[in-house]
Amino acid sequence: MPTSPPPVALFAMNPVHLPELFPSRLMRRLQQLVQVDPALVVQDFSDPAAVEVLGRAEVLVTGWGCPHIGESVLTAAPRLRAVLHTGGSVRHLVGEPFWERGLTISSAVQANALPVAEYTLASILLAGKDAFGLRERFRAEHAYPAPAEYAAVGNLGRRVGLIGASRVGRRVLELLRPFDLSVSLYDPYVSAAEAAELGAVPLELEELLRTSDIVSVHAPDTPQTHRMLDRERLALIPDGGVLINTSRGALIDHTVLTEELVSGRIGAVLDVTDPEPLPADSPLYRLPNVFLTPHIAGSLGNELARLGGTVVAELERLTSGLPPAHPVHRDALAISA
Repeated sequence: MPTSPPPVALFAMNPVHLPELFPSRLMRRLQQLVQVDPALVVQDFSDPAAVEVLGRAEVLVTGWGCPHIGESVLTAAPRLRAVLHTGGSVRHLVGEPFWERGLTISSAVQANALPVAEYTLASILLAGKDAFGLRERFRAEHAYPAPAEYAAVGNLGRRVGLIGASRVGRRVLELLRPFDLSVSLYDPYVSAAEAAELGAVPLELEELLRTSDIVSVHAPDTPQTHRMLDRERLALIPDGGVLINTSRGALIDHTVLTEELVSGRIGAVLDVTDPEPLPADSPLYRLPNVFLTPHIAGSLGNELARLGGTVVAELERLTSGLPPAHPVHRDALAISA
């Protein structure tokens, strides 16, 4: 009995990412599931080669650099039924015409949460030991501090407050469980019972800021969260506290944050900023109480293969008649990244 040919798929992303997302072993698996040309990676849906494949494509495999999938693209792709995104957020990838057509979309946001959570865990533990500040002091003075100066250092009972039980936030909570830390959570969408199940004490935002030695931000960038850490709220963080941000720079008023950091009252571990990158003359590049990294917490290097593997697994489900494991729902976009 003849079998149907595999569905046609099309890559749409910046082609520089394709080999890392789909190394040879994953590309072989993918090509067993769909008809796809690795040499055709679209960044412009109006390109004649793209238009020809769009007319037959049932699946778009998208990533960073993918153009917006608007009405003209959907018209050119009458057989399209699924978009599988190797990145996290799909908010700017699709719009109303996509949702009105009832198409399926999934993302690798869960897979991308893993390295962000790992970065956060490392930052929390190192901040609790004052590793960042002591490194700068050691580099400048070439001498050990006196034993009495370590009195406030250590992770036994350290108070850690998480803002947002996002996928990253939940993974951080899971990773923190083996440690002797006091963990609290602010998330208006999480009940007290659910927070307890996650291993955290639920607190209102102001109380969390007031009672945390280390504050880690994991909320999405939405109109409701824009600059949620303003002058009044940043002032609540205790003297000597550390603010960690691996979410989005726009959640914090960076003018005020810079003032706080320049004063030396608090410290920060910042993987994201606003703007991004910071201007070359920003003092945050040089402050000893700031550990600044160039947006590296998310998937990089060999971690990108985890994102590609997520898409291959989704394709295996779809070609077997199963729904995606990581669907994105239209009504969730308002409270997600």
